[in-house]
Order: sequence, then C-alpha cells, then structure tokens
Amino acid sequence: MRKFVTEAASGYNERNFFIDLQWFAAEDEGRTEDPTDYKIRKAREEGRVAKSQDINAALVLLFPAGALIFLSSFFLEECMEILRFFFLRSTQSDINSGIWFGIFVQYFLKLALPLALIAMLAGVIANILQNNGFLFSTKPIQPQFNKIVPNFMRFFKRALFSAEGLFNFAKSLTKVVVLVFVSFLMIRANLPHFIELLSVSFPQAVFFIAGLGAKLLATAALLLLILAIPDYFFQRKQFIDSLKMTKQEIKEEYKELEGDPQVKGRIRQQMQAILSQNAIRNVPKADVVITNPTHFAIAMQWDSKTMAAPMVLAKGADAMAQRIKAIAREHNIPLIENKPLARALYAKVQIGDIIPEEYYRALSLVFAEVYTLNNKKQEFYRR
Repeated sequence: MRKFVTEAASGYNERNFFIDLQWFAAEDEGRTEDPTDYKIRKAREEGRVAKSQDINAALVLLFPAGALIFLSSFFLEECMEILRFFFLRSTQSDINSGIWFGIFVQYFLKLALPLALIAMLAGVIANILQNNGFLFSTKPIQPQFNKIVPNFMRFFKRALFSAEGLFNFAKSLTKVVVLVFVSFLMIRANLPHFIELLSVSFPQAVFFIAGLGAKLLATAALLLLILAIPDYFFQRKQFIDSLKMTKQEIKEEYKELEGDPQVKGRIRQQMQAILSQNAIRNVPKADVVITNPTHFAIAMQWDSKTMAAPMVLAKGADAMAQRIKAIAREHNIPLIENKPLARALYAKVQIGDIIPEEYYRALSLVFAEVYTLNNKKQEFYRR
C-alpha cells in the first residue's frame, strides 16, 4: 500500500497520462441426483425428450375437426356432388369400368387430402411445441440388438404395478368415461332434431348429421387436449426420473467435461456474464471509471485506509461498458479516458481483484487526476 501511495503522491503533479503496457435409471439403486444439463442435452440429441402422445393425438384430431366445421359448406357440396354424379351415371354406364375407380379416387383425394395435410401439420406443431423447437434424430429408429430378447417380467411389472402403469390405466379409463358421457349428452340434446329428419330433404339431413359429427369430433378433441395436460407433466417427471444419476456418475461426468475446451470456454463465459451482472450493482461505489473510451470501461475503487491498492469493482465491453458509464454519470463518478490502461485492465485483472504492481504508476496518475477534479469541485461549491 505504501508503494502505491508513494506513486500516487509523485504523480499528483504530473500531467502526462500516457503509459506503455505489454430412461429408467431412476428405479435403479442410488440414482437420486437430478440429471445435469449435459445429460439432458445428450438425451435430446438422441431424440429423447419429455413428450405426451396424448397431446399429439388431441391436436391431430382437433385440427381436422376444426377444418370440417369452418369448411363445412365446401365438404358438403363436394359430398353431394359425388353422390349426384354416381347416382346419375350408375344407370347410364358400366359400373365395372376402370374409369369409375379413377373418378372415385379423384373425388376422394379432393376431400381427404386437405384433411390429411392438416392432420400432418397438427402433428408437426404438437412435436415442435413439446420439443421446444425442431428436433431431428435417427437414434430412436436405429436397431438395438440388445433389446431383441424382451424382458417380460420387467414389462409386466412396469405395465401393471408401476406408477406409470397405474397412471396410464386411470388415464385411459377417464378418457373413455368422459367421452362416452359427453357424447351421450350431445346426442340426447339433439334427439328432437333426429325425429325431424323424417320430414326434411336429403341434403338437409346430410348437412345436420355431418355437422353433429364434426361437433362431436371437435368436442372429443378438446376434451382429450385438456386431459393430455396432466399427462404431459407426468411424462416430464418420468423423463427426468429416467435420467437421474448417482453421485459417482456426476463426478465422472464432471471429470470428463473438465478437459473439454468447448465446455470450459462455455462455463467461463457463463461465469463471466454472471460476475459482470452482479458487479454492475457495485459501480456506484467506484471512485473512478477508466474508459477506452467506447469499447471498454473499468470501475475502480481505492480506500487508502483499508486497501493495499485499487480494486476492480466492475468491467465491461461494448454494451456493458456503455451501461457502466451511464451509471457512473448518474452518480457523478469521474470518467477518465486512458486507452492502453483500460485495455490492459480489462484483459488481465478480474472483477474483485487488486491491481498488479505493474499498473501502480499508471493508476497513480489516474487517481491524481481524480483528486484534482474533486478539489476543483469543492472550490467551486465553496464560492
């Protein structure tokens, strides 16, 4: 500390501030630890994610049902056109002719293809939503010869006596009961309309039956979607449990990743970002902020009574540097421009560290300028 104070005193009258610087593991014994981010990421790369097939089924049913309701006039007209065409031509042409099959396929594709495409789109959307983005992996479809011989005891144990088996049984039973009950209520509410069908035209009867069928389909899909929500959270819990690790596995994984340069670099970046965010709160305590002036900003603090040398409270580059300077202006902290010193401190001194001895003279000149500015301010306010 004495050396830095001496440097500061000698540099107080100097004005030259230039410086030249140089799946089922949870059931196994001991797997009690939550999976690491690395293991979850590896499982995702293998195509293993938390997913509820009930959500897929519900959306694949809901989207086409919605299309049938909103495009009911189009589908009804096409159906009536098919019936009209075949009834009129059946008495005029040979029904065994191959032409009839081609015409039927043409009409069928006109009706079925849009619904099939909508169902495919619904399946893709359901998977993207559950996978948190697009996920493509060939691992799930690769043959695994170690699973050719099935373990029937384990299968029956999981299917009948495990939490997963009991949950699936209760879920299936609930779906059947709810769908049957709601369908019964809808049909009973429309019984008077069924009686009226005896006195309406054929197109009207077809339109009513098709509309009721589409409503039943859409209602069933909505109910399945509602019932699929708890299933998704259950499947997510099961997925996390299947990835659980032992303490030894976590240690081995850490040792394995410790030597990976990419992982080490990523961890270093994350830690630096966390430190920078936390250090921003300390900027108001700084005595001076040294700038590049545009790219770097280093907030310094020095208390001659408690510190051996100045300490770096916060540092940042680009956007972070601008933020540090803005906070400094708000709290009337001096901004001193010194390009080589700012670059050197940003590269070589970490947040919370005391500056190395090689920068004592440079910092003494900076604090000398700060003291000069502070003295001028005090003289101004005295006037």
